[in-house]
Amino acid sequence: MNRMKAALLPDRGVVKVVGDDARSLLNGLLTADITQVTPATSKFAALLTPQGKIIVDCIVAEAPAEDGGGFFLDCPRALAGQLVEKLNFYKLRAKVIVEDLSAVLGVLAIWDGLGRTEYGLVYSDPRLPALGQRMMLPPHLAKEAADDLGAELVDASIYEAHRIALGAPRGGLDFIYGDAFPHETDMDQLSGIDFDKGCYVGQEVVSRMEHRGTARNRIVPVATDSHAPDAGLPVMAGDKPVGFTGSGAGHRGLAMLRLDRVADAMATGTPLTAGGVTIEPRKPDWARFIWPGEKSSAKAAE
Repeated sequence: MNRMKAALLPDRGVVKVVGDDARSLLNGLLTADITQVTPATSKFAALLTPQGKIIVDCIVAEAPAEDGGGFFLDCPRALAGQLVEKLNFYKLRAKVIVEDLSAVLGVLAIWDGLGRTEYGLVYSDPRLPALGQRMMLPPHLAKEAADDLGAELVDASIYEAHRIALGAPRGGLDFIYGDAFPHETDMDQLSGIDFDKGCYVGQEVVSRMEHRGTARNRIVPVATDSHAPDAGLPVMAGDKPVGFTGSGAGHRGLAMLRLDRVADAMATGTPLTAGGVTIEPRKPDWARFIWPGEKSSAKAAE
């Protein structure tokens, strides 16, 4: 049995949103139903442009009332300042205080087991059960927290390999912020969009893509016989571009692909290549969208 692992993620930041109107503000802006967030239930969500593209994605956790309450957004550290700016822009007269706490709080990923500790704010990663838990805490306490959990503290690269093997995209590597729709980054597959909630910024575009089934691009796992190609390389089917590569670790990686063009390549036996490396797309276990080679009339299980 694998020992529980923990890794401090240097690319992650923390934004705190607190106040009487904090929940309603976030619910009116983000793609997930923030009314369902509790200290025991976190949500994966994104703030979109009015055109429906991702400005920033995050995991929304709530602190227990006895610890002061408030919402804590686990987001890309490089975009924490921009997230604060956007939330302050939208809050108008709402009774809300928004703070970037990335200088004092870090994010610890915990997987291959579950544990309890009083060292920080612990919450589940709502995207996939196998991604485990997360914890917000001062970074210098990471080793003590891992010991308290009974977890082995490992380098962030070990977590990256775990994430990539599961097919979970990472913004900035697997897609460009401001240039990708939620469906393209699999947010609809990874519990990042609530299609039954009320309006939020970009909601009309997202709903239209869902109901018309117009998401042709998807981030999917790929396998290679050699090392995964670098991120940002064009993926080619012969002389036709079909997408670009994302993050990689060992023989596995992720790529944003036009699935209809992948289907054409598969039908003609044309291999996909990136940077001189042949890559093979793999359908992730959690995917409910129609995969190249599957009958278009088949309906993905909801």
